[in-house]
Amino acid sequence: MPKGYIIGHVTVKNPEAYKEYIERDTPILLGLGGKFIVRGGQSEVPEGESLERHVVIEFPSYEAALAAYNDPEYQEVADIRRRNADSTIIVVEGA
Repeated sequence: MPKGYIIGHVTVKNPEAYKEYIERDTPILLGLGGKFIVRGGQSEVPEGESLERHVVIEFPSYEAALAAYNDPEYQEVADIRRRNADSTIIVVEGA
């Protein structure tokens, strides 16, 4: 069965407030079966445009990734990210 991924591209506008998002989203997503594959770190955009920070979270399936994103507890915490960063979030099925 193909795995599922939540991919986030984020530019943090308020780093102090964003820390709460990271502290609270991590245990929720881990508890829903997620595994952080990429979380920040050095990056380069050789083509096109992108936001500054990149995150990839692996889940056992596409359905599990979608369910984690839509989880009410996660969505409550996601509002912290939305208030303090520009972001694009993608849920995708892996190969």
